[in-house]
Amino acid sequence: MLGISQPRLFSDTSSCNASIRWTMIKKAFKYRLYPTRPQQRDLEHTLELCRQLYNAALQERRDAHRKVGKTVGFYEQKRWLPEIRAGLPEYRGVHSQVLQNVIERVDKAFQGFFRRVKEKRKAGYPRFKGRGRYDSFTFPQAEKTGVKLQKDGKRVFIHGIGSVKVKLHRPLEGRIKTATVKREGDHWYIVFTCEVEPKPLPPTDRAVGIDLGTNPHFLITSDGETVEAPRYFQKAEERLAKAQRELSRKKKGSYRHKQAKKQVAKLHRKIANQRRDFHHKTARKLVERYGVIVHEDLNILGLARSRTAKGVLDAGWAQFLQILAYKAAEAGRQVIGVDPRYTSQDCPVCGYREKRPLWVREYTCPQCGAHLHRDIAAAQNILARARAEPAGMGTAWAVP
Repeated sequence: MLGISQPRLFSDTSSCNASIRWTMIKKAFKYRLYPTRPQQRDLEHTLELCRQLYNAALQERRDAHRKVGKTVGFYEQKRWLPEIRAGLPEYRGVHSQVLQNVIERVDKAFQGFFRRVKEKRKAGYPRFKGRGRYDSFTFPQAEKTGVKLQKDGKRVFIHGIGSVKVKLHRPLEGRIKTATVKREGDHWYIVFTCEVEPKPLPPTDRAVGIDLGTNPHFLITSDGETVEAPRYFQKAEERLAKAQRELSRKKKGSYRHKQAKKQVAKLHRKIANQRRDFHHKTARKLVERYGVIVHEDLNILGLARSRTAKGVLDAGWAQFLQILAYKAAEAGRQVIGVDPRYTSQDCPVCGYREKRPLWVREYTCPQCGAHLHRDIAAAQNILARARAEPAGMGTAWAVP
């Protein structure tokens, strides 16, 4: 874990880097694979075998609980794997640790189920994976389990598949810990999780508050700078609606239905990639400029169920804050979440509180006469709240 120690005074941010206890952090590197047709068939066959094992392990747990009231655990199921490989020859071509990871996924699904039951939330009992719905398999110890980058850097050897062409669009860093082969539509990727040393940026005492929005601004800083909302989903909505109409007209199971389904998935994938790229670039700019970044600790899940859901999901606030957190941790910066209540209603100059409708973007404070922009004032209040409230200072991020 990379932990960031809390500075004694918010204004003394220049000492943050000196007080940080650096350890190795985990970082993911995702690369595109270009398998041949026989290799693609082998990859799909491996996914299908993993899917069948997942469903069988889930069925065993469910039957044991329903019929005899017994709980089947991870280690008990893992001990059956050698017999499965001995009795079913097709599983011999799949690495044993890949199969163990499948059992671990089932175990984690049940752990999440029981945790949600304990928290009295909607539990969501683990479900079976339908055909084509199991999209990745993992080598937990990549260096020891037959996943190796070959010397030329243009191919990667994958156990059971062979030497597959890969495009390393950026250099791989650190020590490889795990490797996950993933299918996204018609594309194949390999994701390496590596242990790397953090690269702290030069210390700075600059701090900023950011107010997240959906339209027309993605965020506004307390310094008055704005970042326009790209609204990738909204821009692609017409094309997506057309593709979905075409899909609805095709007979399920037919070749044309499959092709139309791939087209819809391709559009969604492009939107997701554009949004993720935007989040990475925006977060990097903030981390390079500021030592402390303060944002509202929003209930994004609740907002995603409200009438603003479409804009919130298109903006991708949750993903952006997650990316901002790990980039800040790697660079030796601090990210703080504060209570969002009344940030857009309080005057940052005198503190006078007045409720205003959302369409009012600029206003004059009736108490002190300051002319303010609603979002800039909110960002200034967010920054001031981190200075004033001890609760805000307790929010330190960590990268697993």
